[in-house]
Amino acid sequence: MRIGLAYGTGEREVELPEPAAAGAAHVDVLRKTVVEPLRDPVAALRAALDSPGSAAPLHTLAQGRRDAVIVVSDQTRPVPNAMLLPPILDALHRGGLSPEAVTVQVATGLHRAATPAELREILGTELARTLRVVQHDARDAAAHVDLGATRSGLPIQIDRFFVERDLRVVTGLVEPHLMAGYSGGRKAVCPGLASVETIRVAHGPAILEGRVGAGLVEGNPLHEALVEVTRRVGVHFSVQVALDRERRIAGVFCGDVETSHEEAIRFVEAESHVAIAAPADLVVVSGGGSPLDRTFYQAIKGIAAAAAVVRPGGTILLCASLAEGIGSPSFERCLRESGGAMAFEAKLSDPSFFVVDQWMVQCLCQALRRARVLLYSDGLPADVQRGLFVEPVSSPQAGIALALRDVGPGARIAVLPQGPYVLATVRGERRALGRFA
Repeated sequence: MRIGLAYGTGEREVELPEPAAAGAAHVDVLRKTVVEPLRDPVAALRAALDSPGSAAPLHTLAQGRRDAVIVVSDQTRPVPNAMLLPPILDALHRGGLSPEAVTVQVATGLHRAATPAELREILGTELARTLRVVQHDARDAAAHVDLGATRSGLPIQIDRFFVERDLRVVTGLVEPHLMAGYSGGRKAVCPGLASVETIRVAHGPAILEGRVGAGLVEGNPLHEALVEVTRRVGVHFSVQVALDRERRIAGVFCGDVETSHEEAIRFVEAESHVAIAAPADLVVVSGGGSPLDRTFYQAIKGIAAAAAVVRPGGTILLCASLAEGIGSPSFERCLRESGGAMAFEAKLSDPSFFVVDQWMVQCLCQALRRARVLLYSDGLPADVQRGLFVEPVSSPQAGIALALRDVGPGARIAVLPQGPYVLATVRGERRALGRFA
């Protein structure tokens, strides 16, 4: 069986044993359901902006406003902003806002700011040249407004520029998310526009050991806190999209931020949820392709997706390009200076310990509690990969052979060609990877 995995900007082919051959009794290939993309997504968006089911039309909301902000995701998300923004801008202009009164804000969270080239990638060349664009900086304390705290104690410190705009619009891509259940919606505000302190608490060790995981919304303490933050801040209008297998727009959901997000979740769940009958001995998983697999930090999402369907003591083989390396300097230091997975987890028990991006290391450690993790990548030398808590392999085939060597007859293999864009489960059960879920 030859299967193409999303890898960088293309595919990397892997060869798997045929079912009932070479000790492989069963192979599950887990892909998103085929859905029809919107025939005319721009027309669909214009119609949704004018007739949203859960809010006034955007052009109506714009009337009488002094200014507006449109929040977009950063370079780590494949959101088709070049297609989405023109209809949104048109609606704002019809409502009486001049081009000079509208700003696009990049919700970076704690990621680095986008470069000029990346802004052209995010927005499209023409929009990047003509729009007023600002980027969130979580580390600038003075650039945030303190709005108190949530009921669970999460400090609400949100970007001042966003809070002070008269009309606040958020956009996003909805897909399974390893912590928040699903991306999009409220995540544009928090963590997208939140301070270091807010993100530190939201992604704290205790929360991540609870009921958080891909596809988990009800009872997810992180999701609940993010919704509360968004309500406190106030968002006037939301534009959410869902993509098909080929990253074409398959659904557009506009209106109230919570309602439109819930509608998008229902669509994405039907498209992305795939269940297998039993946990796999080996899960071969993509990092999701570009832009998600450009760094190891983001590619860990593929490992988390695989951890949900691997048997205890099994093996995960991640295939990711890592074209931009490991990730942020703080994330890289966290891996290199921790002394390994067990030593890192011991540090998390110290309330005084904090390193930016430690939460993704924690997610990696959660997967390592359950399975052995192999990594194939041509983006980093093997000696560098060894410092990432994983075992490097020279090729996908070498990793598959290594994983199956000691399994014996009856091995079960699962393959996730699209990585974390698929919500993989065993018998439909959404698994949290934390100790106390």
